[in-house]
Amino acid sequence: MGPTELLAVWEAGLAQRAAERSLLLHRAARPAATTDELLSVPVGEREADLFALRRALFGERMQVRVECGACGEAMEFDLDASVLGARSALPEGPLRVADGEWVVEFRLPTVADLAAAATASRPDGARRRLVTGCTLLALRGGEPVAPEELASLLPERVEKLIAEKAAEADPTADVTLDVACPECGEATPAELDITSYLWTELDTWARDLMLDVHLLASAYGWSEPEILALSPLRRRYYLELCADV
Repeated sequence: MGPTELLAVWEAGLAQRAAERSLLLHRAARPAATTDELLSVPVGEREADLFALRRALFGERMQVRVECGACGEAMEFDLDASVLGARSALPEGPLRVADGEWVVEFRLPTVADLAAAATASRPDGARRRLVTGCTLLALRGGEPVAPEELASLLPERVEKLIAEKAAEADPTADVTLDVACPECGEATPAELDITSYLWTELDTWARDLMLDVHLLASAYGWSEPEILALSPLRRRYYLELCADV
């Protein structure tokens, strides 16, 4: 995407929440896909697309800042976006867990499933809605359990088994780093939210670019489309000439 299209994505997402921003960014990564197609992909596939978009826009190197959960020390380090966003082969059929009298077959959560679960008022309700929404078949003692009864009957231990199985099958869906503190040695888990990370970078880029447009328009009288049509190198050169005057 060119700077004009990226600025349009940024402008559209300014007043949006995280889920809407994620959809905007995903559409930028897959411009030929429809909204329904983007909502129907597994969460890990979307995350891989966003990591790929991030690499295309800002390169492989990702700088991450984390505060140690034990001593509060600020930690800063670099990551390789190509490793974090590596695509994994997803299972073709349903996944299955068995525990005691329970047997559950389920599919991987999609982006739409995640959005629906996010509307729950409590975190445990969101998790349960996600699990029950993705369940294809549930048997208790060999008898089918109706979908409307599953939320109240499914034991928490089975929910956890389902979540673990899904995370194993789609590891890109949840990238969590285990960061060792150089000061105290304690490890701090840190979830890397690629939507938030990429949006922050896009916001910084867009505001810097608009400042460049303002300075060049003031100095040369050029329009925004004319300035955006310049390559980044030529824009920077003209800006340096403005500073020298």
